Amino acid sequence: MTAFASTFPSSGSSSAIRTVETEMAGLRALAAALDGAMAAPFDQVLDLMATVSGRVIVTGVGKSGHVGAKIAATLASTGTTAFFVHSSEANHGDLGMIAKGDVVLALSWSGETAELHGIVSYTRRFGIPLIAITSGAASTLAIAADVLLLLPQAPEACPHGLAPTTSTTLQLALGDALAVALLERRGFTPGDFRVFHPGGQLGARLTKIGDIMHTGEELPLVASGTMMDEAIVVMSRKGFGCVAVVADGLLAGIVTDGDLRRHLGPDLLSQPVDVVMTRQPKTIEPDMLAAKALEILNSANITALMVARGREPVGIIHMHDLLRLGVA
Repeated sequence: MTAFASTFPSSGSSSAIRTVETEMAGLRALAAALDGAMAAPFDQVLDLMATVSGRVIVTGVGKSGHVGAKIAATLASTGTTAFFVHSSEANHGDLGMIAKGDVVLALSWSGETAELHGIVSYTRRFGIPLIAITSGAASTLAIAADVLLLLPQAPEACPHGLAPTTSTTLQLALGDALAVALLERRGFTPGDFRVFHPGGQLGARLTKIGDIMHTGEELPLVASGTMMDEAIVVMSRKGFGCVAVVADGLLAGIVTDGDLRRHLGPDLLSQPVDVVMTRQPKTIEPDMLAAKALEILNSANITALMVARGREPVGIIHMHDLLRLGVA
């Protein structure tokens, strides 16, 4: 054990820093390639994926296969119909999952992965577009491909140059670049994103305020000129810790627990709300996302937020609503 350990740096942090810096250097080389020789083929790939009538089939084996599965999942969640087919399984019947109208995205660092030969031959036989992501410019995969995304020959972070580290980072980054470029080309919106992410905190944060706000009789509203004793009754009955003040149907201000404390005195109840209220209160529009409401509540250190169209109050949202939804 001592001899084995002595071949590695004494400091774990120095090893970690070297790993990160090596992979960062690889990413800088990838960025340079995308700004240079890879720019034209990258646009070709975007055209193929954006106009494909079928699906994007991502394939690979080993670590490239794991990265490929993630790329397929990212594409699928951002509006590009995609799924992963393992290259080995393709040789044992799964080639039937690939059809005319599809496009195949194959990952192999060397470009000589034996398990890829079956799926590559299949695409050539049936005229299915083949995109290669590899660092092997003269490899079998690169030569066979319709479009080649040639990765820079960046060294692995592994001190022996064996464990896929920088290579898989570059593959993953390039896959993310394709997914983001495609969603931008399609004009993919947060609402579209929520369709594919209805569950968990992400789905909750993409919920629109109009879908969860309190409306109608639940709204804590009083007219301008209302005396504070009446306003406090409304405030207590509605249970939001505030009451909005309206004038001619438009939001004029809001009275919160904090306003009550600041104006606490023997004549508080005999004053009109206009004296106590905070003018120009923070509001949110009903078509905004729940995540935005959470941001406003946290930044302003408040617990409730009026929902308005322009200055017309149409609802109210409370921090508890966001907690129940799972946004926070």
